[in-house]
Amino acid sequence: MKYLFIHQNFPGQFLHIVKNLAKQPDNEIVFVSQPTKRSIDGVRNLFYNKIPPINESHSSLNELYQAVKRGEAAFHAIQKLKQLGFKPDIIIGHQGWGEMLNLQDIYPDVPTLKYCEFFYHSNGLDVNFDPEFTSDELLSSRVRIKNTINLISANNPGWGQSPTLFQWKTYPEWARKKISVLREGVDLNLCCPDEEIHKKDVQIDNFVIKPMEKLVTYIARGLEPYRGFHIVMRALPKILKERPDAKIVIVGADQVSYGAQLPGNVTWKNYFLQQLSNELDFSRIYFAGVVPYTIFCDLLKRSDAHIYMTYPFVLSWSLREAMASGCSIIASDTEPVKEFIVHKKTGILTPFFDQNILADNVLEVLENEYLSSKIKYYVRKEAEHSLSMSEYLINYNNLINDLIMGHNPPLFLGKSPVDVIED
Repeated sequence: MKYLFIHQNFPGQFLHIVKNLAKQPDNEIVFVSQPTKRSIDGVRNLFYNKIPPINESHSSLNELYQAVKRGEAAFHAIQKLKQLGFKPDIIIGHQGWGEMLNLQDIYPDVPTLKYCEFFYHSNGLDVNFDPEFTSDELLSSRVRIKNTINLISANNPGWGQSPTLFQWKTYPEWARKKISVLREGVDLNLCCPDEEIHKKDVQIDNFVIKPMEKLVTYIARGLEPYRGFHIVMRALPKILKERPDAKIVIVGADQVSYGAQLPGNVTWKNYFLQQLSNELDFSRIYFAGVVPYTIFCDLLKRSDAHIYMTYPFVLSWSLREAMASGCSIIASDTEPVKEFIVHKKTGILTPFFDQNILADNVLEVLENEYLSSKIKYYVRKEAEHSLSMSEYLINYNNLINDLIMGHNPPLFLGKSPVDVIED
């Protein structure tokens, strides 16, 4: 089979399926993206030039401009690929960045599978969710414009895939009829419990967690309010005061990935460090930044209490990995999380906006060994039940084959992560 993958940031959400397909010697895989030094054995990279923003202060126009230009750049790159004789059996890509806008003009008879990550809503979900941060009166207008590419792509030929029921439901009902919920998996061998790691020192740079100390972890792509960073920071003084044996490791880039930036190039991390500088013991807190995946996995295995917070928005991969690692998870009671975590069984659901309750829930997990052990047992069992990488890849391949054969795939693929197996 011949596969054409498209994502501006290689390999995007397609890492595992591309690796799986590349292991089969009869497959030919081309991946279109912006230039990168990353590679996967058995995959041929085809680059288009990165699209710079226009000299325009209106962010919505910049996003739309870049998406349209990506569509044009991808069109020209793939047109040359076609002229060299390459015709894929299927095209798979992310529909939100613009590259897939014009593919029906190159390969009109080739099925397409579009990754449908999130459909923005001008009110509700993440917009105006957090009363602490007020928005201007034109925010709703900008959000509607953000959906321009989403709407064009959804109206184009092809089928869609969304990784969670929550994300699937963000799309209009007419679009959902051609989007499958394909539940993503985790490598259960890499992300797994390890009792031995609690018996030895764990070191990140010069920061050491000793066996008798309690480790609280928090992980996000960027340290920002969208992932509850402000709530977590305000909960730390109470946690550190009540548990002198606790240490905190925060993983994530000092950047904004989804929400608004502070004026004056001040990062959210520095903002809250200035606010809380007199209340925090910095000898017991470590900002690790972005860490190698092996260290990431070790931190989850060693964690005694793992915090995950998010607005009603795209769910992070790190929650799935924390579940697979058997973490005692304290997570926000927001809709994307409640699809995965059962309160007091596979984790503790905590009100997003209450840092005191968050701190109390972390302290309870650290103190209550029975509760912590119960959560660790059931969350790993749930991961084995519904987050299997092998099952995910089987479902993905079945979805691809259905489209190649001209069949309409099932709308739901994979087990719901709240179907906890009982003894």
